[in-house]
Parts: sequence; structure tokens; C-alpha cells
Amino acid sequence: MWYWFIVSLAAWGVFSLIGVYWHPLHADSAQTILLAMAVGCVANWLQNRTLHCGITGPILLIAGVMFLLSDMQVTHISSAVVWSLTLVGVGIAFLVEWRYASRCKRDKS
Repeated sequence: MWYWFIVSLAAWGVFSLIGVYWHPLHADSAQTILLAMAVGCVANWLQNRTLHCGITGPILLIAGVMFLLSDMQVTHISSAVVWSLTLVGVGIAFLVEWRYASRCKRDKS
């Protein structure tokens, strides 16, 4: 968890610095936060092979890109739809991880 947090925080810092010059990535925007979380998930998956990070990384990346495209007025999608799908996807990823982890514990016993 700490590894994910540190990498996400560093990515958020980099994206926020870019956001000083390119407004769509300003520090408190949804796209900046989601993209930073996606970077943290990908890094955590590469480092620790955490199953839910392998699932949530792409989900967060897609959500961040959708918000970025919407903010740039390339496309329009309801933020409620993006947030709903993101929360459902992340919830499913954690349920899969929880089921997989409890199943592995039973198999080792």
C-alpha cells in the first residue's frame, strides 16, 4: 500500500507540475488524480503483482483519459457515468482480489 501511495503521490506531483503550464492537468482535477492513481497501480502491479492493481490500473487510466478528453472538449461524457463505472470496476477488482486471496489461503492450508 505504501509503495502504491508513494508512486501515486510522485506521479500526481509530476502531473500537477505539467498542469501549471497545461491547464487540463491542474492539481485538483479528477483526471490528474485518476491518472496518478493509475500510474501507482501499474507500478504496484509491476513490483508486487497485486491482482487488483492489474485490474484497477487500466480502469483508472481509462477514467482519467475520459475526464481529460471531456475537459479538453474533445468528447463529452457524463461525469456521473464515468465515476459510476470506475467505482463499480474498482469494487469488482477488490472483490476478485479478496476471493482469490481467501481461496489461496484455503489451498495452502
